[in-house]
Amino acid sequence: MSMTHYMSLLADNQPWNLIIFMAIPVIFAETITVTEFFILFNKSLHSGLRTFNKICSILAGFYFTGIFLYLFPTAFVPLTVNGGWHTWVDVVAVSFYLGGVFFLLPLALLELGLIGRKQTEEGKMKLHFLFVSGFLVVAHVAMIFGMVNPLIIGGMAGMPGM
Repeated sequence: MSMTHYMSLLADNQPWNLIIFMAIPVIFAETITVTEFFILFNKSLHSGLRTFNKICSILAGFYFTGIFLYLFPTAFVPLTVNGGWHTWVDVVAVSFYLGGVFFLLPLALLELGLIGRKQTEEGKMKLHFLFVSGFLVVAHVAMIFGMVNPLIIGGMAGMPGM
């Protein structure tokens, strides 16, 4: 069966690639989201749960930045330079997956006080929620497009100009 590079990455080296590239980032994001709901609904901005949320946010941001720094030069650039993409759905899946760094890295930086310093506590929580939500959106777009069989989009022929 033909598949996108996103799905190929997850399918190779089972179960390790699935754990490293999918399970860990998504579990972090879902843990942050669930704890965030409890923090917001209980207005517990200075609790143990908030500390746990903060630690998860920092770890997720740096973990996914590591994934980005590994995959961008070893996968994205060579696929682009060599025209190795399996249609536009492949480009969308991989691009949206790697785009998660634009949400998780700022999340970590926010928690470390490197950005958003002038924000109120409520303003920081809004930014925090937007970053987590943004990551979940791009991760799900990547998953959806990553599961598409590229053959139904237009074949596996090289994509000139990509």
